Amino acid sequence: MFGWLGRFVVRRAWWVIAGWLVASVAIIGLSPSLTDITSAEQSDFLPSKYESVQAIQLAKGAFAQQATASALIVVKRTDGAALSDADSAAVTQLADKLKARGIARTEGYLTGPQTVAPDKSIQLVTVGLKADSPGDPALLDAIRTLRTSLADDLKGTGLSARVGGDVAAYVDNEDTFNSAFAIVGVATFILIVGLILVIFRSPIAALLPIVVISIVMSVTTGIIATVGKALDWNVGQDLQTILLIVLYGIGTDYILFLLFRYRERLRAGDDKQTAMIVSVQRVGEVIASAAGAVVVAFLVLLLASLGFFGSLGPGLAIAVGVMLITSLTLIPALVSKLGRFVFWPSKAWQRQPKAAISRRLGTLVGRRPALVAALSGLVLVALAAGTLSYKADYDFSAGFPQDTESALAQADLARAFAAGAAQPTEVYLTTTDGSPLDQQAVEAFTAAAKGGPGVGQVRPAVPGSRPDVVRVDVLLNLNPVSNQAIELVRDDLRDYLHSKAPAGTKALVGGTTAVFADINSANNRDLSVILPVAAALIAIILALLLRSIVAPIYLVVAVLLNFAATLGATVYVFQGFQGKPGVTFQLPIILYLFVVAIGTDYNILMIARLREEAREGKEPREAAALGVEHGGPTVAAAGLILAGTFGVLMLAPISFLQQMGFAVAIGIVLSAFVMSFFFVPAFTALIGHAAWWPGHGDRAPVPHVPAGGPVTLEKEPDPTAP
Repeated sequence: MFGWLGRFVVRRAWWVIAGWLVASVAIIGLSPSLTDITSAEQSDFLPSKYESVQAIQLAKGAFAQQATASALIVVKRTDGAALSDADSAAVTQLADKLKARGIARTEGYLTGPQTVAPDKSIQLVTVGLKADSPGDPALLDAIRTLRTSLADDLKGTGLSARVGGDVAAYVDNEDTFNSAFAIVGVATFILIVGLILVIFRSPIAALLPIVVISIVMSVTTGIIATVGKALDWNVGQDLQTILLIVLYGIGTDYILFLLFRYRERLRAGDDKQTAMIVSVQRVGEVIASAAGAVVVAFLVLLLASLGFFGSLGPGLAIAVGVMLITSLTLIPALVSKLGRFVFWPSKAWQRQPKAAISRRLGTLVGRRPALVAALSGLVLVALAAGTLSYKADYDFSAGFPQDTESALAQADLARAFAAGAAQPTEVYLTTTDGSPLDQQAVEAFTAAAKGGPGVGQVRPAVPGSRPDVVRVDVLLNLNPVSNQAIELVRDDLRDYLHSKAPAGTKALVGGTTAVFADINSANNRDLSVILPVAAALIAIILALLLRSIVAPIYLVVAVLLNFAATLGATVYVFQGFQGKPGVTFQLPIILYLFVVAIGTDYNILMIARLREEAREGKEPREAAALGVEHGGPTVAAAGLILAGTFGVLMLAPISFLQQMGFAVAIGIVLSAFVMSFFFVPAFTALIGHAAWWPGHGDRAPVPHVPAGGPVTLEKEPDPTAP
């Protein structure tokens, strides 16, 4: 099949290129924008079976006029002294002045004696923020206007104020995000171009992935938007960024797979067309199998209960499918026309490389497979042990710079009030039959809530627009997004509050901490389903590729071990060495996306090369040695570029980007340089012919006697033959 495809593409290269241009222009020009199906709405992030979602739904009906978000104005004396009664009165006047200004998207401006800290160090003004839609940019302008107005209204009062809250934090960190992604974007471009320049010593080869993948990115977003419109499904805001990383990751890998084999065939004396036909014939099956494994891994995300992850799956699968088609059609067509010019101006492609390092490593693997398999396996197991200490971290704010206005406001708030003052746990008390709530029952429940585990303070009940619902804000004495608080709400506080609900009523526990508690449960459930299902499906793809049952088993075990080793290494660095309370809760699923799915490419490339060497009559150990010698440089180059692409995220001044960059980079390094370079070929050499059971994928051509003819050898058909 791939021999036929190679012949078709190479012999009709101009038609293929022209077809791609026409299709690309049509798709990009006629497709809707990806923003048309992009949604920031998080109502579907968790299934409705979770209590925090039920609380949100109840609040939407009973507190319809509740502000979308809020900002907290933290007021204190400039000399650090305690607030006097006169100061408190001045804060009330300040709130009235601000309200009178009519700042767009703001409302409420609530303050009073109840908002003065017990030590009178600060007083709060709560400002409601109303958005026309999720992510409304007018909210950011409201924060900026509010801050300017505060500076004017506080002149000469001896008071100072800082504006905090989630929206204010976004305003403060917007420049940090923009500069971080600008740095990462530039560094990624330089890294990809620079490393390919070093490998091939050719600007043409270096720019080829950048140009082609940029076009593929536009085509892919157009297709995703069209399919999304047709099927009425939305995607998350992060899809665009993840698409960019996935396409540059796998796209560069597949292009390198072809270029390395193409250069190898040119060195063997093939003309430019024959070299590309053979390259597609030999590497096409590898690329198709690798892409199939990635597509399957991404589609398995549809099983996730977290809506965000489920929405990623189809979009990413489409992206990989488009890149697969590109790699087997457009790239071969372009390179076959460029010929040797793709490596211009270097002449190095003409010389057989010494490959001293890969040859020595291959020799080591072939001679000592048991030792190499044991040592590389022990490295992975030792790193995987770190997962036993894994803790999820949900505190995004702690990962941002702590000298911003919102961060300083939060620090003042945390010192003066219960730690959970900025993000209270919202408890909704409602009757089970829709009858009005009894006021005495509400007061009894509020009083009982004060004795709950981890409760620092309970605010008076707030009645809803319906007589059967009130909201009681419970302030925890823990950081509301810390692991301890999340475990407290999930395991103890919820049960306590449920038990204290008066007869005929029920309590629903919501708010930020409760949402994260439910996300924690859903995340654990998703990983327990996604990883085994993906592993089974990837094993099936490997079995079809290799016509074997044994090899896919240990390859999939190696992939899962690599996943654990990557997570463990990240735990060692961030929880151990840096003393962080945990690593970002999104990390396991990110590792699934970029280490389990994409890292499988290197296994497939190496095992296919081992089979190729074995089919040429090499014994298992010799095949392993030659597989590492010839396939190792490709794996090393692809792994280095992909790891470096993610590694540049560590330049960002944001903790969770640093963690993601380190984790994926070390995962790709382990996939390429420990698992694919050493463990897989050594283990395959160690078990020998049994690796290909029950098929005979490693058998060399065998003699056979055609009817009425002499003894001949079976061989692959001439790839250049019509």
